[in-house]
Amino acid sequence: MGIGRASAVIAGGTLVSRLSGLLRAVVLVMAIGSVGMAPDAFAVANQLPNSIYQVISAGVLTGVIVPQVVRASAQKDGGHAFLAKLLTLGVLIVGAITLVATIGAPLLIDLYSDFGAEQTALATQFAYWCVPQLFFYGMFALLGEILNARRVFGPYAWAPIVNNVISIAGFALFMVLFGQSRTALEGWNSEMITLLAGTATLGVVAQTVVLVFFWRRIGIPLRFDFQWRGMGLGRMGKLAFWTFLTTLAGQVAGLVQSRVVTPASGENASVAASGYAWLVFMVAYSTIVIAIGTPYFTRISEQAAAEKHDELRETVRQSLRILGLLVIVATAAIGVASIPAARIFSSSGDEAVLVAPLLLAYLVSLLPLAVLFIVQRTFYAYGDARTPFVYTLIQAALLVVLTLVVAAATPLDQRAAAVALAQSLASTVQTVIAVILLRRRFGSFGLGRTMLALGRFVLLAIPAAAAGWGAFLLLGGVDSWMLDSMLQGALGAAMIAGVTGIAFVALLALFRVPELSTAMRMLRRR
Repeated sequence: MGIGRASAVIAGGTLVSRLSGLLRAVVLVMAIGSVGMAPDAFAVANQLPNSIYQVISAGVLTGVIVPQVVRASAQKDGGHAFLAKLLTLGVLIVGAITLVATIGAPLLIDLYSDFGAEQTALATQFAYWCVPQLFFYGMFALLGEILNARRVFGPYAWAPIVNNVISIAGFALFMVLFGQSRTALEGWNSEMITLLAGTATLGVVAQTVVLVFFWRRIGIPLRFDFQWRGMGLGRMGKLAFWTFLTTLAGQVAGLVQSRVVTPASGENASVAASGYAWLVFMVAYSTIVIAIGTPYFTRISEQAAAEKHDELRETVRQSLRILGLLVIVATAAIGVASIPAARIFSSSGDEAVLVAPLLLAYLVSLLPLAVLFIVQRTFYAYGDARTPFVYTLIQAALLVVLTLVVAAATPLDQRAAAVALAQSLASTVQTVIAVILLRRRFGSFGLGRTMLALGRFVLLAIPAAAAGWGAFLLLGGVDSWMLDSMLQGALGAAMIAGVTGIAFVALLALFRVPELSTAMRMLRRR
């Protein structure tokens, strides 16, 4: 499957997944709100499995498993023996960690939050239901990354839609049985907790079952093999050690962020609102960066394994230009539409105005993170997991310092947005360091002209954003119909983003930017 077709499959699935995820968030906001003690308690509990999963699995899977599976696929059996051993190892490790984490749920809630006693108790009850998601997230990622490495991109991108459908149904049932906007701590009982948190976990289980079905359908035997000798655990362990430390550094910073933001819970935007703003950010990041970048990473891994270094460098340059073009217009479009976009996951127009700065703060890092996606995976393709740890450790240390400054210097009503901005600034510094280290480690990639091209895209995005902001004002601004409901917020955001996108494409065509034709060819192939 070529880059264009693979990107289309992933982009289609990711876009539908993210949009259905937004609908899931809308239903959840209707059920328990986005600003209040109950939604923040659920947000912390439901985020725990994701946080732990990132530490033990995400970096290892992305940075270690994909290149190893690509190499194993060249074996006589197509790598089936290797995959059986890998699956067995993953089930045992992730299963054991999930069991320990579930038993230690109260300690994890205390670690990740700074709530009062009553809010902590509610969060802990949610956590007992949510933490088991960890095992299924791990299996989902393991199976999905192996399928990606085998150039089967569709199931991993589309399976989360099943999760969202189940969650939407469960949250809707919650509203039917227990009412809407349950933001306060009072009135929660075991039935409500079980339905809300159990629904979230059931959705994760379902998306994993979908991947198991496709795993068997493409002819990969689904069996356990405990004969791990000879599968390259020494090499994989060395790479996994550094990727583990890399993700651990990031999660330590995230832990500090969570503890700094949680005291704002109640009257101000806090953990739940931050999560919803991040969800909107991730629609752009996933649809563009992951959808297009994942097939590029597979190609980069293949070129590194074949020692086709010149072709690899050209692939890196091309991927950065295409990703940069698309994420820059996305940043401009979402930025000028941030207030109506925030209304999609807010209970009122006033809340949307409070939450919009969170979205703007996250958007600052969209372009740097797109560049980092390709740069970091180039390190991984060459078997270097130590260097990403170095620059991630610097980013995490800087983020912790900036977050502590925010805690000391900002009032509670501005704290969540300030923490989000600190994260974006630290990520930008991380990306600059990563690019410098890539050149020092593997020689010149000819990225100078690529960075100049990205600079031109940014300059052209400024008047396009101005056009979008003009549309926002013409539609009535903060006092308009766009903030009357979630649906009207979505409609207004789409109109403003559309104006921005059309203006940006027109400017690219006017100045005959060559990357425009490449991007358009990719869209036509899709």
